[in-house]
Amino acid sequence: MNDRLPYNVTQPFHLAFPVADLAATRAFYGGLLGCPEGRSSSDWVDFDLYGHQIVAHVAPGELAQASTSHVDGDAVPVRHFGVVLSMSAWHELAQRLKAHGVAFIIEPHIRFQGEVGEQATMFFKDPSGNALEFKAFADPSRLFAK
Repeated sequence: MNDRLPYNVTQPFHLAFPVADLAATRAFYGGLLGCPEGRSSSDWVDFDLYGHQIVAHVAPGELAQASTSHVDGDAVPVRHFGVVLSMSAWHELAQRLKAHGVAFIIEPHIRFQGEVGEQATMFFKDPSGNALEFKAFADPSRLFAK
């Protein structure tokens, strides 16, 4: 029996990642990004990132400089995570991040202009140096288009 949802129904993903400090992590994910906090202990905390479960584990020894890969003229951190938002939510988040003085790895802009994969994208780091990418498509049906 196939327990997968139909292609057009998204199931939440789960991602665990290392952080150096839970207080700074809570301020960033809970405060700045507005992610509701779930369960936690003295060593980890989980957050609701747009309906997905991310879990920050205190593991400073796991933090390392990410390699980059060139994508449409940008040096994209290979190890990163994030969410595909609606275009309006992407613009709102970009403005909030700018207003809070977040340093972008890659400034908010449109990538692959005029191509099938045209998308809004931005990259920034959390307080532990984990890279995040948030993106949006004017036409969400183009997410996996070739």
